[in-house]
Amino acid sequence: MKKLLFTLLCFTFLLSASAHNEPKVGDILTVKTPSAEGFNHIDFPKANTLIKRGIVTGYKSVNNEAVVIDDIETEDNGSTTVTLKKKDGSKFFGILNKVKANYAKAIGSGELVVIK
Repeated sequence: MKKLLFTLLCFTFLLSASAHNEPKVGDILTVKTPSAEGFNHIDFPKANTLIKRGIVTGYKSVNNEAVVIDDIETEDNGSTTVTLKKKDGSKFFGILNKVKANYAKAIGSGELVVIK
């Protein structure tokens, strides 16, 4: 009987944990700058493109920036792509209204953090 209760408890925990991994339109996330050169899972412009446009701050302007999920697309292979916009309504780097990101990979690598 104890094994059955323990199994049911673990199963409920897994279901509740997996329910929090699903993105919803309107969820608020925070962009964290990775320790590497650039973002791998968020489609920001490359650093050299920003420098050519005269934006010398690089990725510092998006560090700890609050973003909102605007749109969700699920691919045939099961990956989820989200469209992000800034919470305050301004543009990323002064040029982009929205950017796309692979949700699971960006969360896993720490580029995006869910705000509760």
